Amino acid sequence: MKYAFIQRHRRVWPISVQCRVLEVSVAGYYAHFVRRASGAQRRHLSNDALLVHIKAIHAETRGGYGWPRTWKELLARGIRVGKERVQKLMQRHGIRARGKKRFKVTTDSNHNLPIAPNLLNREFNVDQPDKVWAGDITYIATDEGWLFLAVVIDLFSRQVIGWSLRQDMTRDIVIDALRMAWFKRHPSKQAGLIFHSDRGSQYAAKDFRDVLTEYGITASMSRRGNCWDNACSETLFGSLKVERLHGQRFKTRRQAMDETVAWMLWYNRTRLHSTLAYVSPMRFEENWLANQPRHASA
Repeated sequence: MKYAFIQRHRRVWPISVQCRVLEVSVAGYYAHFVRRASGAQRRHLSNDALLVHIKAIHAETRGGYGWPRTWKELLARGIRVGKERVQKLMQRHGIRARGKKRFKVTTDSNHNLPIAPNLLNREFNVDQPDKVWAGDITYIATDEGWLFLAVVIDLFSRQVIGWSLRQDMTRDIVIDALRMAWFKRHPSKQAGLIFHSDRGSQYAAKDFRDVLTEYGITASMSRRGNCWDNACSETLFGSLKVERLHGQRFKTRRQAMDETVAWMLWYNRTRLHSTLAYVSPMRFEENWLANQPRHASA
């Protein structure tokens, strides 16, 4: 490399002369070694300096990241460090992700409404957007009473593409979330889109089934009492409650709404997802779109 040659012979010939002969700029030569020095500095951060970065990530994510995601976030920020070093440093200083917590089931499957077959059958790895959507409902406690959240997730990127927050858990909450997803994505009615949910009465209601038919979406439902059949939604709600809501007291439903929506936007745009090779849902989808072949218009 020309820069390495110049560096080796800098005591023999002036740098400016070498740059002119080798047809490289003096500014480029110095910029190259500044970058190398900066990289070396990042690679050899002291434990104290690295701990500052780790604590910053821990604070920004509100304790949502354990050592694997923290390590990936450090790499994304240009800080080259071994995962074992990050793990040991976090353990030494008691920095850990918030613990998992069990939450109550909100599904009411004791009804006589029609039940759709389980078309998904736990095949959660989907090869393109708008092929399988999943929906679910959870609840959030406030001093004013319960706040209910319904979401629609695209299983390809795990992105939350629709949601509704209401103080009641009627069929309207799931219809609103589905309509938001539809108007955001506008999937083709010929694409064979599947919507997977539990057997809750909201999803089995005629009004909801009519909207699915209107959009050309085929319904799929989990088996009775089997939360693993809708594991992606359960995981999302667990992350929301553990990373953002647990330990907080909301005086009003409005406060809980604001906090929940802020987390979902952050989750879509920024949160590193282990299933997606540690990129955010939106970045994962953007990367997929960028790699699709471009067809020239006729």
